[in-house]
Amino acid sequence: LGYAYVNFHNHSDGERALEALNYTEIKDRPCRIMWSQRDPSRRKDGSGNIFIKNLDPSIDNKALHDTFAAFGEILSCKVSVNEAGESRGFGFVHYESKKSADLAIEKVNGMLLNDTKVYVAHHIPNHERQAKINEKRSQFTNLYIKSLPTEVDDDELSEMFSKFGEITSAIVQKDEEGNSRGFGFVNFADHDAASKALEELHDSEYKGQTLFVSRAQKKAEREEELRSQYEQSRNEKLSRYQGVNLYIKNFDDDVDDDKLRQEFAPYGAITSAKVMRDERGASRGFGFVCFTSPEEANKATAEMNGRMWGNKPLYVALAQRRDQRRQQIEATKRQRQGAMPMGAPFYGAPMYYPPGYAPPRPVYPAPRPGGRWQGAQPPVPGQYPMPGQFPVPGQYPMPGQRPARPRNPRQAGGRGGYAARGGRGGYRNNPRAAQQSPAQAQESSPADAPADAEQAAAPVLTAAALASAPEEEQKQMLGEALYPMIAVHDEERAPKITGMLLEMDNSELLHLLENSDALKAKVDEAIQVLKEDENAESAE
Repeated sequence: LGYAYVNFHNHSDGERALEALNYTEIKDRPCRIMWSQRDPSRRKDGSGNIFIKNLDPSIDNKALHDTFAAFGEILSCKVSVNEAGESRGFGFVHYESKKSADLAIEKVNGMLLNDTKVYVAHHIPNHERQAKINEKRSQFTNLYIKSLPTEVDDDELSEMFSKFGEITSAIVQKDEEGNSRGFGFVNFADHDAASKALEELHDSEYKGQTLFVSRAQKKAEREEELRSQYEQSRNEKLSRYQGVNLYIKNFDDDVDDDKLRQEFAPYGAITSAKVMRDERGASRGFGFVCFTSPEEANKATAEMNGRMWGNKPLYVALAQRRDQRRQQIEATKRQRQGAMPMGAPFYGAPMYYPPGYAPPRPVYPAPRPGGRWQGAQPPVPGQYPMPGQFPVPGQYPMPGQRPARPRNPRQAGGRGGYAARGGRGGYRNNPRAAQQSPAQAQESSPADAPADAEQAAAPVLTAAALASAPEEEQKQMLGEALYPMIAVHDEERAPKITGMLLEMDNSELLHLLENSDALKAKVDEAIQVLKEDENAESAE
């Protein structure tokens, strides 16, 4: 939430901390320290709060505090900044008493701070300020008129509106050549006349054109209103389609809107079904299906997710906005990092180690006599670490060790299996995997030849091959296929990126293996996340 509490035993210690640490930077952001106010009425009382604007960009929180501290005890003080940390030109100072606030306004308002004349006044809460603005807007006298015939001039415009009341000005806007731009403004002496003119002339016909008449607005106000309308419309659409719009991907390129609708029609009434296409009209491999109720959408998700359609397993899930999806990924990443045991090394992402590579060897307690472990269970040989776990000795062959022969024929490249040295995404052409230590080369024996030959002839990893393999082996098979393809884009970060991608659903990973563009997009996204982590670590 961006704030915290520190409780001292002695009041004097708190005063020293406040004086020494206030406005010091924590992770490149100046912190603000103030006494905790347990009385909510005092916290919400804004009588001692003042607003300062036209501040020079060089004035920060501490400079503002030092300037206004002469007029009384300050409870809090801040300069408003944008996302880049730059001053927005205004700030707030909250005094303990209204008397101090009045004195600061009297002495500083209109004075020069860093050669800039500042404005100082009592702070008005946003709801009160908005109420005053709305009241002032409701008493408008200035009208905006558009769709005017080009022959209408100032006098004719004034004559059109003069029957509703006294007019102080009437102007038709013209371009550089003096020609009418088709709109103008009429200002009345009182609000009632302006309101009556708006009601009667808006959408009325004049010389064959339909007039548009409304209250005149400043550009900033108009932009704010349009933005508010857009957000409202957007939120209405999101609430309308919340829980009923499905995201479907990993289907064949010949699937069109009608086929997509027919495939999902058994699960309920569909309001829309669309396959997304690129500029050339080719399918992008994903689309959306919108149902009329969340129950129908949930049923379709449960039944269709992972089902084979053509030669591919479908991926079906509730549709999310891109920003929501990114927030979810970042939250998962933070949760994974926060779940690490104290003292464990941080590698930035779950690591994937291809065959022939050894993970860093962590330190484990020495075993007791008799082979029992102290404080931890011994690692299980051959077990693949799940995403977010750290590898332990015995999960992968260490340099100079001979890997254990798999008991399951699928691990050796049998029916439905997938071997690391052959097939699509294998390591046969990977120069890293080819670097074996002399000890490993010497330990190769003729007994291993049939297994190697079997692995070399292993088929390409397909959905059927993956489905036939035991669930605990599927991630390993996908990792062995993905790693060399990822290493082409970024060999140094390939272990981390592979570990990150292995947290995805298996159907999504199969889609990445078959679609190089989709894989590159995911790799680029992972590289960006890793670079942000690296930059954050270097900044610390």
